[in-house]
Amino acid sequence: MPPLWLQLAIVGLWLSLVGLLAFGLSRWEGADSEVVRKVVHIGAGNVILLAWWLQIPGWIGISASIAFSALMLLSYRLPILPGINSVGRKSLGTFFYALSIGLLILLFWQQHPYYTVIGILIMTWGDGLAALVGQRLGQHPYELWGMKKSWEGSLTMAGVSYIICSLVLLGIQGNHWQTWAIALMVAVAATLLEAFSKLGIDNLTVPLGSAVLAAWLNQLL
Repeated sequence: MPPLWLQLAIVGLWLSLVGLLAFGLSRWEGADSEVVRKVVHIGAGNVILLAWWLQIPGWIGISASIAFSALMLLSYRLPILPGINSVGRKSLGTFFYALSIGLLILLFWQQHPYYTVIGILIMTWGDGLAALVGQRLGQHPYELWGMKKSWEGSLTMAGVSYIICSLVLLGIQGNHWQTWAIALMVAVAATLLEAFSKLGIDNLTVPLGSAVLAAWLNQLL
């Protein structure tokens, strides 16, 4: 593995590219602020793949999670990250996003980092694409707990979650019936958790629920 400074430089370079892309989109006339947020949401989450590949120590991820969680809370009061949060925004999604990453690293990184990867990627890709598809292509709405959703968005969440979980487990434990069964159950659970989200809590319940369920089912089956 490369030295720690190079590992951090690679991660920093990736996050800088995501930030530059988001900045460029935000400056584009007529750009949708929700698209900018989802670019950051998905792009930043993919850093977990770099961290897994480079075997970055868990304490770095936990420290970063604490720092970004504090920054996100502050950004709700001050215009620190206007492209991601707006002052007084009712959703705590970005705070839960940073918090969930630290919790997943704390729970699984040392012995089973792939569960951390499953949880974070389902949150970033599944939840992110589900929101975009639901907002733009959702023609069949439904409502749960006062939250408006669409069947198109929920099906996107289920499909993306299934693909992510099955691919990660396939690479870890091979082509067994348990791999596909676990992926299916995790996808269903992640979709339900996302559907019952409120105030951005799905950025905490979806990754934690997906990772913990995958770990428990692997032990059970």
